[in-house]
Amino acid sequence: MIDEQIYTGARVVLNDRVLPHGSLCVRGGRIHDVSDAPSQARGALDLDGDWLLPGLVEVHTDNLERHVTPRPKVVFPMHGAVQAHDAEIAAAGITTVLDAVGVGDPYGDGFRARDQSALLDVLDRMESAGLLRAEHLIHVRCELPAENARTLFAAFAGHRRLRLISLMDHTPGQRQWSDIAHARIYYTGKKGWSDEQFEREVALAPRRQAQHAAPNRAWFASYARAHRIALATHDDTTADHVDEACALGAMMSEFPTTLTAARRARERGLHTVAGAPNVVRGGSHSGNVAALDLAREGLLDALSSDYVPGSLLQAAWCLHRQADHTMAQAVAAVSLGPARACGLGDRGAVVPGLRADLVRVRELCGVPVVREVWREGRRVV
Repeated sequence: MIDEQIYTGARVVLNDRVLPHGSLCVRGGRIHDVSDAPSQARGALDLDGDWLLPGLVEVHTDNLERHVTPRPKVVFPMHGAVQAHDAEIAAAGITTVLDAVGVGDPYGDGFRARDQSALLDVLDRMESAGLLRAEHLIHVRCELPAENARTLFAAFAGHRRLRLISLMDHTPGQRQWSDIAHARIYYTGKKGWSDEQFEREVALAPRRQAQHAAPNRAWFASYARAHRIALATHDDTTADHVDEACALGAMMSEFPTTLTAARRARERGLHTVAGAPNVVRGGSHSGNVAALDLAREGLLDALSSDYVPGSLLQAAWCLHRQADHTMAQAVAAVSLGPARACGLGDRGAVVPGLRADLVRVRELCGVPVVREVWREGRRVV
């Protein structure tokens, strides 16, 4: 018996256009056929004019971290955190997620200063039991000025879920925190530092960077090349930052902070990833370049929900309405673009032969609302 499901009466978003009254046939968890006409087949699921999109692909989200440490100094059990994170991700229309796990914390007081290898066991057990809604892969974010970065990375080295390594340097005064005033707001607000502690850490930061950043950068880049893991740089600000990324073998520039860096990334052939919250809010919370400006200049390849899973789908609608993207282009920025950026060639588009990762969406007051989600043909929301 063929495992088949037909969807009809949908606005099907393809790579290059939208089928206003399309239908779709899924067999064995793969897209079998796409038609621009409604289906009359018995048992076809009528989507009543809703949008049918490829499942969203998320390459960089700190959402798990938020569930593990919901308050400063509060640690929640990993199993419960993963369940809540997985449900939230799927409900946002995300069918593939690279859980971003930060390794290394120069300040030694947060999620990224602790061993998070329990995540791997929880994911494996939930997957074996068929309880994961989204497919979970791993993106390890390596804080280069941190002495403990390589030690905390060891648990993820060689694991089958590891698909992306990114190189970060959050030293105040450069890259994301070029504006010290924005850095102060973040650290005193989110981390609860006093102004005195902030000043003390800013004074110590250059010494940590000088001691650890260069050797860590070389080691992680070498590991990524040797094991054929996608490599990204984080918060590129200058053309020199992008050139350095290329020399290291990076294929992705995450959250470039300036138009200069984004233009250089395009010239050098790097995939440019920007933040969906930046798009939805109309600007960066760190005072950096607006992602909509990148999109308008043709410098945006993909979006990431970063710290708000629901922003990914909403940002696609914003690209369509505010950055002159066709709906096909806007949806590709949250599906095919991120899939390509991290080398996942079997998903991200409504194309026969690819995985049947699909999202049913209806608009309410101009805002997209997820109604149903299927991963490899199985309904998960």
